[in-house]
Amino acid sequence: MNTVAVNPACIRTAWQGRISGCMLGKPVEILSFQEGIAGLEMYLRQAQAYPLRDYVPLLEGTVVERTGLACCRENIVRAEPDDDINYTVLALMLLEENGTDLRTADVARAWLRLLPAGTTWTAERAAYRTLLCEMSDEFVNGEDAGFDLTECSDNDYNDWIGAQIRADLYGWVCPGRPALAAELATRDASLSHRGAGVHAAAFIAALGAAIPASASLDAALDVALQYVPGDSPVNAAVRFGQGLATAADAVAQLHEKYAELPPVHALNNLALVVWALCSANGDFSIAIGNAVAAGWDTDCNGATVGGLFGLTGEPIPEKWTKPWAGRVGVTLAGYAELPLGDLVQRTVTVAQEIADRKAA
Repeated sequence: MNTVAVNPACIRTAWQGRISGCMLGKPVEILSFQEGIAGLEMYLRQAQAYPLRDYVPLLEGTVVERTGLACCRENIVRAEPDDDINYTVLALMLLEENGTDLRTADVARAWLRLLPAGTTWTAERAAYRTLLCEMSDEFVNGEDAGFDLTECSDNDYNDWIGAQIRADLYGWVCPGRPALAAELATRDASLSHRGAGVHAAAFIAALGAAIPASASLDAALDVALQYVPGDSPVNAAVRFGQGLATAADAVAQLHEKYAELPPVHALNNLALVVWALCSANGDFSIAIGNAVAAGWDTDCNGATVGGLFGLTGEPIPEKWTKPWAGRVGVTLAGYAELPLGDLVQRTVTVAQEIADRKAA
């Protein structure tokens, strides 16, 4: 695959799409976990928001009011903090500090410095606990000897969605270089994940790198799958989601096939992400609306679909970006809110440095 020039407009729309998709899914995440796809659909129908094509309206007295009030259509003033955005910002910081020499140990130390343990979940929290309990003072101070990082990924959640939601930015900064994007995502993912958890992250990063250099989404999917073992369940999940692009009962088929998996597993959510992208026909509202209304991990899937869609070159409609007004909330040490323009410019700078390094 040929590399392509860094496109600041695409990086901006990737950030806009990821944040908007996350904000769409955030207020109904707990509802989706507690009441499943039936409860989620019932809420959206009662709110007259089905099919979902705009931010979620508030129905008072519901779990959405208790857990997602600030992200409902009537109340949005900024992008509220979320782990999906924390990890994207953290990946940017990691690349600013380490460039393409980034190692798994660098990710671990960045977590310890910047990522509050209370903002981590499942595999990330388990890996963090191992870091805190087992690491040496020498490791904290930059010496790798004496601490085996693979212990961190020996946890019950290492094939869940966590690494997949950390992978996006590695693709954004490597347009036309899916191998490098997949490798960077793998180094990050390996701190907490194994197997399908790592392969899903590598796939998402490779897809982000492939989209700007591909003639179609299907072509980009083919490229990205080159960085996933051909006999892996991740490969099968991607092809399953892709095959549902025009199926009227796609959501039902997704939930039937993956009925036995937890709602935050990598495979079911990856298949859903691919389906949402393929079913959108170039319409951003359909892409993230389908991703969120299909259930499971709604904010993660909305964010991943939104960011990948942003790389296609299509603009993000103003109705999605205007409510949060370029204000991006985070929960990282020393940061509570960052301006979108700053994140875009910093990402462009990293992408250009990576491109210039290859050219040299």
